[in-house]
Amino acid sequence: MGLQDRLDQICATQPFATSFHVRDLATGAVYARDADGIRPSASTRKISIMMAALRAVHQGRLDLAEPVTVTAEMSEGVASGTFQYMTPGFVITLRDAIVQMIIMSDNVCTGIVAGRLTLDELNDFCGKAGMTGTTHRFIVPPPDMPPDHRLDEVTTTTPADQGCLLAQILAGCGDAEVAARLGCTPELCQLGLQFLSWQKYRTMIPSQLPAGTKVAHKTGTGRRGRMDAGIVYRDTTPRFIIAVYTDQVPTTMPDGLPGYAAAFLVIGALARACWEAFSP
Repeated sequence: MGLQDRLDQICATQPFATSFHVRDLATGAVYARDADGIRPSASTRKISIMMAALRAVHQGRLDLAEPVTVTAEMSEGVASGTFQYMTPGFVITLRDAIVQMIIMSDNVCTGIVAGRLTLDELNDFCGKAGMTGTTHRFIVPPPDMPPDHRLDEVTTTTPADQGCLLAQILAGCGDAEVAARLGCTPELCQLGLQFLSWQKYRTMIPSQLPAGTKVAHKTGTGRRGRMDAGIVYRDTTPRFIIAVYTDQVPTTMPDGLPGYAAAFLVIGALARACWEAFSP
């Protein structure tokens, strides 16, 4: 059985929609399932927020060393992360806010970072990066979205868009022309990739890979499903890009398990199948 058939078979075993974009970095081969289908982005949107912020750093409009005081007001309506539980008044840098936005999906920090940009800037960045299926619709998402919310009520993206952005960040680490297309430098692309590699949530792409496998990725927790997009390494070599989005995941599966657990298993199984198919 070829890899495409194996990946499709994994998706077909579940009663919810799964779409993916996989790129073999050794050969350039792409494997896809509804990769241009519009999906809720959840926190995978934060990859483009990070890169748009790094673009603004390169433009001299933002300073990574800027001190930011975390106030009680910043925690209002926040549904993810740890800063909402901390005593207000502490100071972090903008750099550290970006780190927390990525590795812990902290939405206090997302508000800090994205609040220094505009929705027009975020969508301009995505457009120039070729992410034609991605639309940012808010800075911090409303905390009480129903599971059956419409797509136009949230930020949306596609697996292909996320795969495209990750490929450009990776290439931009060593190619100034590619980095410039993102409005960045190779050093800023390297910084963004480093932040993604510090991701602390490992229940999806890394979950079925060998212990300690390096994955530079950003997870998402949506009301309609779970998603993850990242670059998987073998030792220190980037081996493949994978972006997976599950949608219309039931709260409870027929066997009684939570729907999100099934979504985790599918995303992990897809990454494992790619790991086994792509030679070192």
